[in-house]
Amino acid sequence: MTLSAPPTALTAVQIRETVERILSAGTLPPIVQAGHPALRQKAAPFDGQITPDQLALLIELMRQVMHEAPGVGLAAPQLGIPLQLAVLEDQYDVDHEAAALRKRAPLEFLAILNPAYTPAGPDRAAFYEGCLSLNGLQAVVSRPQAVLLDYVRPDGGAEQREFSGWQARIVQHETDHLNGILYVDRAQLRSLSSNAEYAAHWAEPGIGKASEGLGFNDGPAGISVP
Repeated sequence: MTLSAPPTALTAVQIRETVERILSAGTLPPIVQAGHPALRQKAAPFDGQITPDQLALLIELMRQVMHEAPGVGLAAPQLGIPLQLAVLEDQYDVDHEAAALRKRAPLEFLAILNPAYTPAGPDRAAFYEGCLSLNGLQAVVSRPQAVLLDYVRPDGGAEQREFSGWQARIVQHETDHLNGILYVDRAQLRSLSSNAEYAAHWAEPGIGKASEGLGFNDGPAGISVP
């Protein structure tokens, strides 16, 4: 068996042309699904491939797509743009018990460029997680409970922030996208469920019932990629 070559990275010109095409379309672009090459390559660090005006327009467009989906995060590769840019926002009303167990607090809108995270402590948390690029599926992923995120703001300033709980999960999920990693790469695959089966059998704040019923644990799984 031979291994296929990794997806070929787009040049700065190709990235700019892709962004210009999406911005000029006049409609919200579709979210690409698993199998699209942009989801499986390390996105190019942002270094001025598009103008500040184009960047602002792209960020606003991504925010609209995220809201329309709806979701709490969206990475540029999910629009077929292999650029290290993601938007995050979590303002949804959720069940109080679930919010408390998952340490889910509102997250104000945030656009991040060239992000990288490191665990902030040894604690981990395992919960069901989904993705707008894997429609209709959820799986349990164990992730660090808190992370330090280094990133660049759209205005060019460098920043470091600590995130914990569900916010840390969102940060890790979206940053992973920019490195060609999907949540299923880190998931307990025995937990994989369609949305309908999750709602019918495993919809509860924690994962205890699903762990027992499907036969998986709450530890790290899948690939070992930082």
